[in-house]
Amino acid sequence: MNFDFLSPVSEFVIAQNELNTPQSLGKKCKIHSKQNGIPDLDDVQIAILGVLENRNDVNYMAEQLNFDAVRASLFQLFPGNWHTQLADLGDIKPGESVEDTYFALKTAISILVEKQIIPIIIGGSQDLMYAIYRAFDTIAPMVNIVNVDTNFDLGDSNLPIKNNSYLGKVILDKPYNLFNYSVIGYQTYFNSQEEIDLMDKLYFEAYRLGEITSNTQLVEPVMRDATIVGLDLKSVKASEVGRKQQYSPNGFSGQQVCAIARYAGISNKVKTFGIYEYKFAPNEVTDMLMAQIVWYFIEGVNCRIKDDSFSNLNDYQKYNVLVEDEELIFFKSIKTGRWWIEIPFLPDVNNKLKKHTLLPCMHQDYIDASHGKIPERWYKAYKKNSF
Repeated sequence: MNFDFLSPVSEFVIAQNELNTPQSLGKKCKIHSKQNGIPDLDDVQIAILGVLENRNDVNYMAEQLNFDAVRASLFQLFPGNWHTQLADLGDIKPGESVEDTYFALKTAISILVEKQIIPIIIGGSQDLMYAIYRAFDTIAPMVNIVNVDTNFDLGDSNLPIKNNSYLGKVILDKPYNLFNYSVIGYQTYFNSQEEIDLMDKLYFEAYRLGEITSNTQLVEPVMRDATIVGLDLKSVKASEVGRKQQYSPNGFSGQQVCAIARYAGISNKVKTFGIYEYKFAPNEVTDMLMAQIVWYFIEGVNCRIKDDSFSNLNDYQKYNVLVEDEELIFFKSIKTGRWWIEIPFLPDVNNKLKKHTLLPCMHQDYIDASHGKIPERWYKAYKKNSF
């Protein structure tokens, strides 16, 4: 397996890890070191990958990235009662051009996903999400992206790609593989009305910060249908991070952002998870928060329960609800209690939903339908399928 573009975990982190107790996460992790090279991945389910690229940050000031403190913080934590083998593959250093870095990241992601290994990306600027999306060109016909962010990152697709405009490239560049895009925790005053209108026009999903902080469980069905999940550290409130990382007085608390990461991990469909917009500065608070976000995602992966194959209908309860002229069909898993709603095929339409006929939802959606209210997620998916 050719991973020549990966640089090993630093000797500093290796030395720090030697001081950790035998029960620590670092001692149970396979680590790409200068001495031993890239570890065998045959029994690995989750792989950490640093990407030291931030040149497409709109505020780029030639800062150098370093994830040593994040790794040191993560390796000293204790794993839960986990059954997954973890590996740290080291870093992708900046290529001669940003496109070179994209190519290396795209290659690494496609190799890992095809081996059914979940990559956890610790990244610089969030435009790296574009390279990750392109890695699925030959893997999946349609992907869903979930972005935990203050901004939509749509931008002007006619301009060169930046960390605040990569989504425009995702939408408009061929091949067209994006089915749905969801933003969790956006703050209205950071987004133009034109971008908000475009999100509505494309039937994408957007959840305001207040919605999620009032009910974090709203994240679960969105994550359950996600393929790629990205978390922008700017979505975390300033009081929870170090000085250089501070962006807005409003945002998610550390506890909330860890809960969101856990929901991403629990999802059977999430193939890759990333944390972006890390501003390197000696600061133990941000480094430990990132370590805990990674920890909670891994915890979620270890709590995955296969309940979405629908191969045996005896494992589900089916509910039919008539709302206006629509018959809504809900399914509830007997094993987990999770809910789905069926999206009907439309005749004579180029149907994108052949693998998305059942949309994750909440019990509240069934209750709302029973009271005559059509769930918004169902409506958007239905309209998207009508294009």
